[in-house]
Amino acid sequence: MIDLFDLKGKIAIVTGGTGLFGAPISTALAQAGAMVIIASRNAEKCQEFAQSLQVQGWQAAGFGLDLASESSIVDFVQVVMTQYGKIDILVNNAVSRQGFSDLEQMNATDWEEAQHTNSTGLMLITREVVKHMRVQQRGNIINISSIQGVVGPHFPVYGDTGMTSPVNYTYDKWGMVGFTKWLANYYGKYNIRANCISPGGYGPGVDQMTGKEEFIANYKRLTPLGRFANDQDIQGPVVFLASEASSFITGHNLVVDGGWTSW
Repeated sequence: MIDLFDLKGKIAIVTGGTGLFGAPISTALAQAGAMVIIASRNAEKCQEFAQSLQVQGWQAAGFGLDLASESSIVDFVQVVMTQYGKIDILVNNAVSRQGFSDLEQMNATDWEEAQHTNSTGLMLITREVVKHMRVQQRGNIINISSIQGVVGPHFPVYGDTGMTSPVNYTYDKWGMVGFTKWLANYYGKYNIRANCISPGGYGPGVDQMTGKEEFIANYKRLTPLGRFANDQDIQGPVVFLASEASSFITGHNLVVDGGWTSW
């Protein structure tokens, strides 16, 4: 049974691969045996993180990638194909929070700036990768969405902390779930799977956030499991969806939220 989760011989790309979700996702895929391509705008940071994984005996490499630039995306995918000959797994994890705000504070420039990465960039890198997956007649796409792509924001949870959930984020994450289902339905005939993971509140250190105690207490109270997600809570689902253990699952949005959306 454990062999179903083995990713040895797989080439996996993780966008935003050094970030809050990206670092544990990259680590988990490497631990499961994959060669992990860690990509973000900061090439040096990606390379340093890849080296830290290599020191532990895992396979990883770091590359620069700007999802707001079509030429950067095209060049990046070509370099990966030239060096590794295939792409088995694409994890679309990167997100830009630039220009995020509430609706009445939003302007066209800020909205469009955010979409360059979160919508257009998502489409472009998936387009470039899926071209090769279609030729390979196999592939696996995992999109990292959010509970904000499953339900509307519950604004009372923020209380008087000044925190909020920007309109762009909800728009982007709902769109990502729909995009995932379109990919699954269209490319299934090429043996390409596409699934989504929608995490809830997450992040090491969130319990120690200063000035946000009201939000933390409210969030835990409204989550059946009574806590925020940790690294392992995202790592297990990613390895599952990346592996043959989920070979008959496609077009699915796996909600990883401690029960937040089940009320």
